[in-house]
Amino acid sequence: MSKTGCQLCPRKCRADRKMGERGFCGESSKIRLARAALHYWEEPCISGKSGSGAVFFTGCSLRCVFCQNTHIARGEIGKEVSQERLSEIFLELQDKGANNINLITAGHFLPAVIPALKKAKDEGLTIPIVYNTSAYESVESIRALDGLVDIYLPDFKYVSSDLSKRYSHASDYFETAAASIEEMVRQTKTPEFYRKYSRDGECRVWDTRCDEGKRETLNADQYNEICYQQDMEGTEGDKSEILMRGGTIVRHLLLPGCTEDSKRVIKYLLDTYGETIYISIMNQFTPLEGLEAWPELNRRVTEEEYESIVDYAIEQGIDNAFVQDGGVAEESFIPAFDYEGV
Repeated sequence: MSKTGCQLCPRKCRADRKMGERGFCGESSKIRLARAALHYWEEPCISGKSGSGAVFFTGCSLRCVFCQNTHIARGEIGKEVSQERLSEIFLELQDKGANNINLITAGHFLPAVIPALKKAKDEGLTIPIVYNTSAYESVESIRALDGLVDIYLPDFKYVSSDLSKRYSHASDYFETAAASIEEMVRQTKTPEFYRKYSRDGECRVWDTRCDEGKRETLNADQYNEICYQQDMEGTEGDKSEILMRGGTIVRHLLLPGCTEDSKRVIKYLLDTYGETIYISIMNQFTPLEGLEAWPELNRRVTEEEYESIVDYAIEQGIDNAFVQDGGVAEESFIPAFDYEGV
């Protein structure tokens, strides 16, 4: 934040958040959290069997009308924590067996999050850091995370400026998100994975305490082959799991009636990055209260809509992808924001 007010995000609202004024994100400079706990509903290579150490920050700079975490995005739920406490939370999640630290919508608190991360790393934090974001971020903010974040997990919601203006109050979403994702991919380069074992005495996390002979670095092709074999043969008796060590997974949530724009999103990502990234195609859109002004969104995505996008991605030659089974659009996938772990 500069002397002329906050310019962290593309809104550049210039609120004096240090003095308690709330920005477009709805927050002052004081960190607020809604939950810090093991989370099992991310992509398989993020959650794994032990869970992702998800830290849900209060507030948001995008404010989508269909937000699945609307109560924290609007600032209705949030407990204030110090920068020192945030560092402790990271280490506590590692001690609980988290596969990574998952920073969810943290962009408007980066001036505090960055030093908290550095402090935790100095005190023994070794698991990968995941930055989970709407991608509506300034390139400068993402650049400030270079060397601290191992895995980027951005959304890529729209190509159409009409849709982004109507549903996220951001007609500049496409160009802004495209620029921030470009910086993320520059930092993470190609995806990298590792095998984590649950047996005692085996390498449990990727860190310097693991014996060199027990490390196993895998590229995307190897990871995809293992996943294919597991789908064919099952995982019974397999005490290991494959987790992401570094890379970028771009998420696209399909919205009702928006299949043509979803195809444009998929094409842009494949044309721009090919297999340098993973694309997660999601059908978990859940219509919540407050959509009276947007009646076209007041339903779930149909099976036909979702399958048409997956088929399109396959036709475009996608290899590095995550898709969801039917029936995942349930409110149970939205965690209880009850201050657990805060």
